[in-house]
Amino acid sequence: MNQALDFDKIELQLVRVLQTLILERSVSKAAMRLGSTQPAISEKLRRLRALTGDQLLVRSGAGMTPTTVALELLAPAERLLREADELFGSRLRRTGFDPATAQVRYRIAASDYLDPLFLPQLVAHLQRLAPGVQLDLHPLTADYDYRAALARGDVDLVIGNWLEPPGELHMGRLLTDEVVCLVSQQHPAARMSARAWTQERYLDCQHLAPMPLSPGQPGVIEQHLLSLGLQRRIAVRGAHFSQLPPMVARSLLVLTTGRLFCRRFVDHLPVTILRCPVAFPPMTYYQLWHDLSHHSAPLRWLREQVREVAKDLVRPG
Repeated sequence: MNQALDFDKIELQLVRVLQTLILERSVSKAAMRLGSTQPAISEKLRRLRALTGDQLLVRSGAGMTPTTVALELLAPAERLLREADELFGSRLRRTGFDPATAQVRYRIAASDYLDPLFLPQLVAHLQRLAPGVQLDLHPLTADYDYRAALARGDVDLVIGNWLEPPGELHMGRLLTDEVVCLVSQQHPAARMSARAWTQERYLDCQHLAPMPLSPGQPGVIEQHLLSLGLQRRIAVRGAHFSQLPPMVARSLLVLTTGRLFCRRFVDHLPVTILRCPVAFPPMTYYQLWHDLSHHSAPLRWLREQVREVAKDLVRPG
């Protein structure tokens, strides 16, 4: 029984301290090598002496000398440390991730609010770095419960914009964007001076908006307007965000969203970008993931690639 209790007191760190003390023959040098302090190593030496029933190190002139028992313990201590490295270190090595040879499947739910080129660029980027990866892209719509999907492990990553992302999820901010208005070149606001394009005129227009990402909840633009006690007239709600700019081009509807998204359409559609007369905070885009995948090496790598592609969207040129 006493022997079992003694084993309960043994930590792997004590074995490391024992090996280092025998090799260094000095408490201060062992402390320096282990990144510890001399009092802490002295305390561990006291515990080792109690466990082994031997002094282990004894004074010899200006230094210390290992006892016969200590020298006999050195080989078993080193063998135990090697076996511990094989037992636990091999798992750490297995968590390394080589994208060039990986055969994994990623499942991403994303809105197309961010930029019409974001997902195509992400696909091209992943194909180039990890040709063996399979990528499933899920639309992030109002009827898709992304929080439940993340919690079940049905999806690995969600990309979109929220005023306040859900608190139970891990969050990585990708970028922020200015809120602007996209209108047809034939819209009366396109011919107004900036001073004439007022908040009242903006609210009085007919507006085009995406379906909100959360069922029963207003979208981020509506949330902010409601916080200001304002309301706009939404004439059309669309489930596919990339279809909204062509609708703007053929109508007098106003689309309020990020400049990054709008600027992709001004060169090939008869639309123009206007300053929004309502003061909106910057639109922030995030990637969200669940604690289930937080420590996964392949998914950590994926999140790094998403961040890099998002950075490329806002780099000059």
